Amino acid sequence: MTEPKLLSGGNPQIAKGYGEGPIQAYIAAMPGWKSAVGRKLDALITTAVPDVRKAVKWNSPFYGVEEKTWFLSFHVYDRYIKVAFFRGAALDPPPPVGSKQKDVRYFHVHEDEAVDEARFSDWVKQASRLPGERM
Repeated sequence: MTEPKLLSGGNPQIAKGYGEGPIQAYIAAMPGWKSAVGRKLDALITTAVPDVRKAVKWNSPFYGVEEKTWFLSFHVYDRYIKVAFFRGAALDPPPPVGSKQKDVRYFHVHEDEAVDEARFSDWVKQASRLPGERM
């Protein structure tokens, strides 16, 4: 098996697919420190929403609770991982980084920065109960 190509910012190029396999392939291909953070985010999401659906689309992991609807995704950039909450503006409190899209809020994870697991898990639980994005 060949190693996945890394796109701009180190984002792994993984074929579109549904389920655990494509997600784990994406996480394994995340460069350097980002792979460990990807494993942590995936574990926190799976613990917070045990029946979560997973897919890789547009070279990013997506998480949802219904068929083809998604509440969260993350993407690798050169200096951080961007977690997108598609209905993040409705979360209490909302994730800290705004978007050009009024409903979307972001949470960035940088190297050597601890993730507040309780806060992140709470956001995930809240987001999973909101209407998802069809994509």
